[in-house]
Amino acid sequence: MGRKTENIRKAVQIMATPQYIRNIGTAAHIDHGKTTFSDNLIAGAGMMSEDLAGKQRMLDFDEQESARGITINAANASMVHKYGGKEYLINLIDTPGHVDFGGDVTRAMRALDGVFILACAVEGIMPQTETVIRQALKERVRPLLFINKVDRMINELQVTPQMMMDKFVKIVTEFNRRINEILPAPLNKEWQVNIEQGTVAFGSAYRNWAVSVPYMKKSGISFKEVYEYCNADNEKELAKKSPLHEVALQMVIEHVPDPLQAQKYRIKNIWKGDLDSKIGKSMLSCDPKGDVSLMINKIVMDPHAGEVAIGRLFSGTVVKGQILHISGMPTPQRVQTVSLSVGADRIAVESCAAGNIVSVTGLKDAIAGSTVSTLQDMEPFERMAHYSEPVVTKAIEAKHMKDLPKLVEVLRTLAKADPSLSVEINNETGEHLLSGMGELHLEITEYRITNEQGVEVVSSPPIVVYQEGVKKANANPFEGKSPNKHNRFYFLVEPLEEGVVEAIHKGEIDPDAKIRDEKAMAKMLAELGMDKDDASGITAFKNTNVLLDCTKGIQYLHETMELVKQAFDEAMVRGPLAAEKCSGVKVKLMDAKLHEDTIHRGPAQVIPAVRDGIYGAMCQAQRILLEPMQKTFISVPQDYMGDAISLVNQRRGTIIEMGQEDVNATVEAECPVSEMFGFASAVRGATQGRALWSTENSGFQQIPAELQDKTVREIRVRKGMNPEPYDEKYYAGA
Repeated sequence: MGRKTENIRKAVQIMATPQYIRNIGTAAHIDHGKTTFSDNLIAGAGMMSEDLAGKQRMLDFDEQESARGITINAANASMVHKYGGKEYLINLIDTPGHVDFGGDVTRAMRALDGVFILACAVEGIMPQTETVIRQALKERVRPLLFINKVDRMINELQVTPQMMMDKFVKIVTEFNRRINEILPAPLNKEWQVNIEQGTVAFGSAYRNWAVSVPYMKKSGISFKEVYEYCNADNEKELAKKSPLHEVALQMVIEHVPDPLQAQKYRIKNIWKGDLDSKIGKSMLSCDPKGDVSLMINKIVMDPHAGEVAIGRLFSGTVVKGQILHISGMPTPQRVQTVSLSVGADRIAVESCAAGNIVSVTGLKDAIAGSTVSTLQDMEPFERMAHYSEPVVTKAIEAKHMKDLPKLVEVLRTLAKADPSLSVEINNETGEHLLSGMGELHLEITEYRITNEQGVEVVSSPPIVVYQEGVKKANANPFEGKSPNKHNRFYFLVEPLEEGVVEAIHKGEIDPDAKIRDEKAMAKMLAELGMDKDDASGITAFKNTNVLLDCTKGIQYLHETMELVKQAFDEAMVRGPLAAEKCSGVKVKLMDAKLHEDTIHRGPAQVIPAVRDGIYGAMCQAQRILLEPMQKTFISVPQDYMGDAISLVNQRRGTIIEMGQEDVNATVEAECPVSEMFGFASAVRGATQGRALWSTENSGFQQIPAELQDKTVREIRVRKGMNPEPYDEKYYAGA
């Protein structure tokens, strides 16, 4: 324990000198060895026994993680490493690889300046590897490449030294190609990884060894010797000569920028406020004396301490007892404790300065993604764009009525800690809808509610989340009348331009933010392909839908506009076909006739009129149902390729590409999420367990016309609505 205590004491001393701090993470495809890799770094810093490194998986301290052998939560740890006669504080975040937990990866990247992307030497760059590279580069986090499981490649695939080198070069080339495609110049060239320079390392996290070219020069080991050690099954000896933590931490200290350097280019990418303002300058210079600017990337539920907010401190110093403001929340809150995380332990400190990853209690209103500051009106950080949205829902209710209030509380807390989980609470029916990224995401959430929070629940089978859209534009404006017949609104709807939808998905347009500069927004929309006249009427966004005001000089419209926006929001959250969310709909208000007396155009009159007008226009523009899709990647021995393809075809899948990798055949397909339940056991059965497969969410597509009516009916019946969408009153106005 002595070395661990000493380590913590040093960490507290180094916290105040940002040039000796490195904020790094690990990210990769599922099962490529991130947590085992992180264990090695922690063991190297004396935080755990070196014999257990790679077996204990210290950062998988959640019991579900240990049971399933996967990482579910992004876990963080701080450690001290001595290099070149100086001591450095390394803050490490280990992120999940499973596609269902992609939101955690995006949020972790916001706190980091550098990341180890792990690639398996046998499997190479996989779909999820590509996604994490994209997530890292979007947040301007410097990537380093670690090629893991080299021992497996030598022992299982029986490769020759030359084949081993060829495979390494292939992985590095493919990795650099991705960087080149995603990053703008000059970074796309500067951040390329290079074997000679030492931004690439090779090794086996499970066997605790690694090599990089600079370290080989220092230790005198050659690739030939590495090959011989693995071949002779003498990796213990290799781990003594070239320990993984030495190689990896040398890479971190030499190639990952410290917070002083990183914040100079990162801030302008993740914060759109005025860089010349006082807080802007403090963040660019990582000033510990400036105002506090803290970005929360994770909320942890601690049974003793309550909610712990963990985040990156970009400027200022967080002190126990300090009053802080949370963006979008009315009441300021007091910091109760400040601490550093070391695996499952948190070490209390009096204060923490800019450049660190810090844990704080007392911020009750913070959620993962909140901006926290000593300033009341600080411009919040950019919204973090996730690469997928919730696609599977379960209805859950408390098993015992007495637990209902507690369940509501637990669900609210879970939604705070995991923004990629969507919770809809229906107080009338007592039913609660949980929507997540996939079956596993919901399974884990359910487990947490029952086993960690002690609320027994009953859940429905998983339900797929659909979206609604329109096929074309309606010919004539549709009239929506208010119940008192004194107000009329006329609407046209049409599909929203693909470029605009894409920009919202990428986070370039934040649909939740107020439109501050209408001219700049109109210019941006026009550049993305929208008609200039339409774009100049931009009024509001809701999800991936847009409301445009195309009217000219209508009396009283200005003071009624807030109600129109509210009705537009309601219509886009519950569409007219199956009460699902609308997506990619452009709503144009063409004309309006309003009563001169305010009393006759209140919410009870305007909201139904606008909603009916939008619904009617959508009916005329031909409503369509959109279903969530998943890209599926299967790698299988040649003999089983036919079975894999027929499995995809049975599930309404479309084969995108077929290929060959080493001895295996590969199939890339796109399948509807609704057909993917139970796919894991089916693919194992069809290929006698020889298939390697993975999925990633790939947006929504129109459901085949012949299935639309049946699916709509099923959704409506499930929601307790009339099975047939009610169209007559809308078509009557056509």
